[in-house]
Amino acid sequence: MNDIWGWTSADGRELVIAGRSSGTAFVDITDPLNPVYLGNLPTHSSTSLWRDMKVYNDYAFIVSEAGGHGMQVIDLNMVINTENPPVEFSESAYYGGFGHCHNIAINEESGFAYAVGTGNFSGGLEIIDISNPLEPTLAGGFDGGGYVHDAQIVNYIGPDTEYQGREIAFCCNGGSFVIADVTLKDDVEGIVMKVYDNLSYVHQGWLTEDQRFFLQNDETDEVGFGFNTRTHMWDIADLDNPVYLGFYEGPVASSDHNLYILGNTGYMSNYGSGLRVIDVSDVANSTITEIGYFDIEPASNNAGYYGSWSNYPYFSSGNIALTSMAGGLFIVALQDGLLTGVEEANPLQSSAALSVGPNPADSELNINWTGLEQNSSLFVFSSDGRLIKTLPVFGKSGRLTISVNDLPAGMYFLKSSTATIGSKSFLVH
Repeated sequence: MNDIWGWTSADGRELVIAGRSSGTAFVDITDPLNPVYLGNLPTHSSTSLWRDMKVYNDYAFIVSEAGGHGMQVIDLNMVINTENPPVEFSESAYYGGFGHCHNIAINEESGFAYAVGTGNFSGGLEIIDISNPLEPTLAGGFDGGGYVHDAQIVNYIGPDTEYQGREIAFCCNGGSFVIADVTLKDDVEGIVMKVYDNLSYVHQGWLTEDQRFFLQNDETDEVGFGFNTRTHMWDIADLDNPVYLGFYEGPVASSDHNLYILGNTGYMSNYGSGLRVIDVSDVANSTITEIGYFDIEPASNNAGYYGSWSNYPYFSSGNIALTSMAGGLFIVALQDGLLTGVEEANPLQSSAALSVGPNPADSELNINWTGLEQNSSLFVFSSDGRLIKTLPVFGKSGRLTISVNDLPAGMYFLKSSTATIGSKSFLVH
């Protein structure tokens, strides 16, 4: 699996759009403990490690590094209403103005898609009018900053009054950070190009919600220089003169890949160390604090290109979807304001009255509960829904230690017959 995005239907159902080498998978996670695999849209040409997708007006737009792939368009209302899943989907529309493409960004306010890393415009911004999603048309391009690896494009509402009301692109170009004014699609103007010390590969980044700061990752500096994970901070109050504020260095050496910001919280998919969650409320003082993590590759936090490719934190339910390159789709959530790490062997904190730990478990699992109703039970289910164990419960509150030596490695769910206290997931090594 590779990149991931999400979409919510008019009636509130939540859909994960997950790239994989052979195509794009669609998973209904409205009930996150019982996700429904709806089906697959096959690749337009050949398989590829790289696939990327974004959404506009209930349509997904999908690109790939595969030669001759172009841009696939698929109607998500059709997908979410699939009968008898899983099925093989067909494209609703297709754009063939390019073949291979590394990534796609969409400004949902303007109705334009920005394909990057194609064979056109020196690999820079290829601007496509998707206001009619079923008839994408070329609107312009920008090659002034060279190859673009990833970008975020917004209708600018930030503090720089000179550019307020304009459409601005924030581009991560491998060798530089570039800002461009893309308001006029046939006459894009570069604003500034910036670099910093020990730059290795400017990979991807995201604006804070006030558009005052830009946080950016460098994908290869951990491998190239031996750093721990570094997240670089820019003060962009003056778009003509961004100020480099320095970097936040994480606690481990894993390479960083994709990050997104919601409110004052950043969600970073950092390959081998999984999803890292940070507080970005004090970036003005060059301060970032990690508040939790979910490590989908707990055996290693080394630099390198394995583990979590990306995440999508924008579902209104608060559920966060993330992809593991080899391990598939994970669905997690913040609990009591924190995302508890799974490597520290601390019981998961619960806003209800059920907790488990250590997590992952090697030999034993401690289960704590309070508030169970009389004659309640606890059950352990496998990830495919099979009942594995029924556990003895004595009293409304208590603690139980069970052996997991008889369980194959994988993910399991602890569920209670008392619906109000919910359920917990845990991993077995």
